[in-house]
Amino acid sequence: MAATLRQAAQELETVSETSRLDAELLMAHILGIGRQDLLLNLPKLDVPEGFKALLERRKAHEPVAHIIGEREFWSLPFQVSADVLIPRPDSEILIETAVQIGASHTPEAILDLGTGSGALLLASLFEFPEARGIGIDASASALAMAHNNADQLALSDRTTFLLQDWTGADWTQSLGGPFDLILANPPYVSTKAVLSREVADFEPHEALFAGIEGMDDYNIIIPALDSLLSGNGTALLEIGFDQAERVSKLAEKHSYVAQCKQDLGGNDRLLILRRKQD
Repeated sequence: MAATLRQAAQELETVSETSRLDAELLMAHILGIGRQDLLLNLPKLDVPEGFKALLERRKAHEPVAHIIGEREFWSLPFQVSADVLIPRPDSEILIETAVQIGASHTPEAILDLGTGSGALLLASLFEFPEARGIGIDASASALAMAHNNADQLALSDRTTFLLQDWTGADWTQSLGGPFDLILANPPYVSTKAVLSREVADFEPHEALFAGIEGMDDYNIIIPALDSLLSGNGTALLEIGFDQAERVSKLAEKHSYVAQCKQDLGGNDRLLILRRKQD
């Protein structure tokens, strides 16, 4: 077993910066155990037949999360598939910031725009047990995944998911509100961007690309906040590393004060929007 994992990690070095971890996760998955149990019991375990097939899929740049069908986010397990964007550790800054804000202004109503797997909304509801939330997405397949995750985390009773496309007319009218906390990780990648095969070949393009400047969805979402955000509410928008100035200017044009925060790698990642006070 140990030799097989070493060999697998070597084979994945040209594909992944975390080749050993990838190999361990794939092995644990095919064995039906946790990674910790795998590491504790290596000498006792036999290599299952299905491991090589999983390894070949990873060597073809398919994300580990898609192969095993799960990704951890905010220490919670989320089912994922090719229908949803894989939750990233850098996106946890939205939840971290929401918790900091909630320490003084606990949200009662939360809205997640482009919910995908439901990771942002469900992690927030996990942190705010008195809150209720709505997640919208234009993909029925994504909403099915979000529903599954809400059930798995026992949060379905406080969650509503709606099939809604914000490029359509009057899309905000069915949402109710106002909302104390609005979360959004919208598409923000330029259509000119060159992405890794892992992202470009396997993740949903409708959740990634937003026009030549990557601004198409911000141009819709930020004006709509006027009818969605409560007077003292906060909107947390994930942005691309080079978008802070452009999105901030758009927000200020619509009477919001914007504050930028950086992710784990020191890149601009989050804009905190609040209404300007008279």
